[in-house]
Amino acid sequence: MIPCHNERDRIAAVLDAVTNVHGIQQVICIDDGSADGTATMVSRRWPTVQVIRLSQNRGKAAAIQYGLQFVQYETVLLMDADLQELNGTELEKAIHAFQNTTNIDMLILRRIRSPWFVRWYRSDILLSGERLLRRCDLEEVLAQPVARYQLEVAINRYMIKRHKRVRWMPWSAMNTYKVDKLGVLEGSRREFKMYVEIVDYVGFVHMLVQLSSFTRKLRKQKSATGSRSRFLHSIKL
Repeated sequence: MIPCHNERDRIAAVLDAVTNVHGIQQVICIDDGSADGTATMVSRRWPTVQVIRLSQNRGKAAAIQYGLQFVQYETVLLMDADLQELNGTELEKAIHAFQNTTNIDMLILRRIRSPWFVRWYRSDILLSGERLLRRCDLEEVLAQPVARYQLEVAINRYMIKRHKRVRWMPWSAMNTYKVDKLGVLEGSRREFKMYVEIVDYVGFVHMLVQLSSFTRKLRKQKSATGSRSRFLHSIKL
């Protein structure tokens, strides 16, 4: 699911990647009231992509909530529309890892190429828009009041409170910052507003919980065959 608002000049790189990834069966683009012809361009260039149009801009969370009714599968991959330098192989590895790791409820793609200050306060993980999770969990998150930029931290809070197992994998794609889209002044104002909304939504204490202890890196699982072979070898020794 890819929500977008006025991303005509950036979404092509995302769709070129995801429409060629093995394991992705359905691509839904939710146009959140764009005024730049994003939806029309997507429909023409990628006929296999399901385009959902909202007449007014309602924000990311509302766009995802509306688009969920069109999802045909249990596993959902959320993607931002303004990503740069996507690697399809990384996506395939993430999908495979999510499907084949025991008892994992969400896999976050960590933006490892983010600036140092973004990594310092863990926004490369906590606010990453690229994550694999089950549709039923996403539906429960969106059954609560969630607006605009609050979606990712709302998902995080849901996972923490229900003791879900969350892991992250490295992800080399980079997002486009608001200062690059809107200029320094307006972009900085929007960034500041986003963080105020996020902290106000989850509360300062819970934000500290997410900053200090939420999730860790996914470790490669040992195969049952490999474990059995090593066990038999140890017996022989």
